[in-house]
Amino acid sequence: MLKECDVKTFLAACETFDLLIDARSPQEFEESHIIGAHNFYALNDAQHREIGTIYKQRSRNEAKLLGARYICENVAAHLQTIGSHYPIGSKIGIYCARGGLRSSSIAIILSHIGYQVYRLEGGYKRYRTYVLAFFEQLPHRRFIVLGGKTGCGKTELLKQLSPSLDIEGFANHLGSSFGAICGAQPSQKMFENSLFNALYAIKPDCSVFVEAESKRLGKVTLPARVYQNIQAGVRVEITAPFELRTKRILHYYQNITPEFFYRAMAMITPYVRKNVKEAIIDAYERRDLQSVVTLLLRDYYDLVYRKPLHVSFFFDNENEASCIASLLTLRETL
Repeated sequence: MLKECDVKTFLAACETFDLLIDARSPQEFEESHIIGAHNFYALNDAQHREIGTIYKQRSRNEAKLLGARYICENVAAHLQTIGSHYPIGSKIGIYCARGGLRSSSIAIILSHIGYQVYRLEGGYKRYRTYVLAFFEQLPHRRFIVLGGKTGCGKTELLKQLSPSLDIEGFANHLGSSFGAICGAQPSQKMFENSLFNALYAIKPDCSVFVEAESKRLGKVTLPARVYQNIQAGVRVEITAPFELRTKRILHYYQNITPEFFYRAMAMITPYVRKNVKEAIIDAYERRDLQSVVTLLLRDYYDLVYRKPLHVSFFFDNENEASCIASLLTLRETL
């Protein structure tokens, strides 16, 4: 069975797919893809470039013939993996860049074998158009926004609250000068896809817990309407004892590299006193991370933090269970 689906139908069926296939090249997949997809490419990176060059510069027919040969070779290899993990009759979603030859070739073969195949019309390009339109018309307007000084445990609270958005998790960035401590960030498109995937699963009339963020987190940027709607949400200021905040932040700094540390210190140099900067660097070089975190919190983060003018509620997070209970009660009353 082979069924062509528009974006809404395809997304509605995604949860029921046993396998979601991205038939684009590995490089295209790595840059961004639909959440949950696996890359069973029709053409690998080198083949994709080669076919494109032949198609544009020499002969469309020659490109099609060579492309078909490559696709057959690749699908033959993929079938062994697919067949060993997904029995015939499984439900498979598939897409390529524009809903063309790459996805249709694999889809036809799988459907003839006996798989239930759902192919996305217009491919990944159509999906991305839908994602951007969704953000433009964002129906979610009920946000409970957790603010507070660095180390108050906002991220940890979000993990215990539902529905919630872990924007820092999607961005793989803590949203601060040392925020890149988590490692490499996703592309802007992949960040948007993760955000869309989470929001699309939440009913628009639900109150959504989210952390107060800047519009930009490292190299990625929140879509304008998402940022605006969050800014207009109910603001909750989270507090916590300094010692507890220090302990939380210390956890992230355990494996900090010298290269990252000195780069981050250079970024904050305009915002810290010279003697404070020297004390932080001295503590780091002595491997006294406790003092590094204490100094950063007291003499940098706490000084640059600006509490918003309009805060509706204050909750202390010294006891996480108690704070979560208060937040859930708040959600029910709004």
